[in-house]
Amino acid sequence: MDAQQGSPLSMLFIFVIFGLIFYFMIYRPQAKRNKAHQKLMSELAKGTEVLTSGGIIGKITKIGAETDYVVIALNDTTEITIKRDFIVAVLPKGSLKSL
Repeated sequence: MDAQQGSPLSMLFIFVIFGLIFYFMIYRPQAKRNKAHQKLMSELAKGTEVLTSGGIIGKITKIGAETDYVVIALNDTTEITIKRDFIVAVLPKGSLKSL
């Protein structure tokens, strides 16, 4: 009978432990990634060299404040339009010329 009286308290303790595990293993790292991606998106400007999630490297030639799309120049004659969310990294200046 004593084991049953302690059972609700131990179940509550287990739920708290699982809640902490969920917070530190899933929610907190994802929130950090989202914050870093938002910072990256705010730093985008014309002339910035970027890497897309598809592996394309180019230089931003047009960026609209009201739209979610950017135009990236792959070389002197080729430009593509992509959604801004697909940019995963900003490259150091001169990365395109070193390729």
